[in-house]
Amino acid sequence: MRVQNNTLYLEGDFLKNDIPRLESAIFAQIKGKQIKTIDLGGISRIDSAGVALLDELHQKLAATIGILFFKSASLEVQAVIDTFTTLSLKDFGSKRRVGFYETLGEMLLSGIQQFWQTLILASEIFYYSLVGLVNRRKQRKGSLTQQMLLLGFDALPIVGLLSFIIGFIIALQSAALLRDFGANVFIADLMSVSIVRELSPLITAIIVAGRSGSAIASEIATMQVTEELDALKMMALNPIRYVVVPKFHAITIVMPILIVFSILIGMIGGGIIAMGYLKLSIEVFYARSINILSVKDLLISFGKSIWFAWVIVIIGSHFGFQVKGGAEGVGKATTQAVVSSIFAVIIFDAIFSLLYL
Repeated sequence: MRVQNNTLYLEGDFLKNDIPRLESAIFAQIKGKQIKTIDLGGISRIDSAGVALLDELHQKLAATIGILFFKSASLEVQAVIDTFTTLSLKDFGSKRRVGFYETLGEMLLSGIQQFWQTLILASEIFYYSLVGLVNRRKQRKGSLTQQMLLLGFDALPIVGLLSFIIGFIIALQSAALLRDFGANVFIADLMSVSIVRELSPLITAIIVAGRSGSAIASEIATMQVTEELDALKMMALNPIRYVVVPKFHAITIVMPILIVFSILIGMIGGGIIAMGYLKLSIEVFYARSINILSVKDLLISFGKSIWFAWVIVIIGSHFGFQVKGGAEGVGKATTQAVVSSIFAVIIFDAIFSLLYL
């Protein structure tokens, strides 16, 4: 092979075994030279590997000079080039721009599909939870106690801390205004109603969604990725009944307990402000706090807590079962579960507030 008058003349066989040698020789010949034409007249035989070398050569040279010509190939050589070259293929990677309404429609259809799958999963969880109350044969021994400790007892410190801070801050912000109007005693009414009916169920549910909901989603997603769920099916064990139902039972039991704990700690935080800033006695504060409450307020609070608990388990399980890919998929499923759980808790809390005004 040689270079003459900006033309590269190729000769010999361009077969698979010759390509490494030819590639080194060709790129050594053209280094520092401007090639506008490649003469293929000297090529006697060529296969797909040789065509791939020509395609690579074309892409490298055409990127610098813009236009590169191949010429003088024999009919046999040209037929092989036409068969295996990728230069004439159309670029199917570029797609037309997707419109706003198409994107919106795709999101709507995806949302409807996700919602339908969640409803199906929820129905299975409720069914096997009811069955599990009377028949616990296909559940792990001690799984309920273990899940109650993980989902409930381990959450007490963070729930207590945030409940105390929120109760303290709400009382502090309200105390200044109430003292200006001489209505110090009403701090107990404000704290009692707001914490029992709204703040404790909402804050506790958000904490549990971020802490326990993520744990549920990541555990199930990891089992899905590592094919542990398939192994359970091979052993005639239903993954929902074996994995999800103990969590469902446990969170149903511990969530009201967490709410009661949150209410008590929040009222302690408010009581500190009432006694220290508004000079109320502890007897007046807590007596008025209890008297202002009704059975309806407690039922609403406990009803919210149980509903929020169910929502967290169902959404976390849904994203766990839907995971695809490896470790990255587990991370995405966990993030989606936490965000969706918190969003659902806030939406349902707003609905409850409108229904029970």
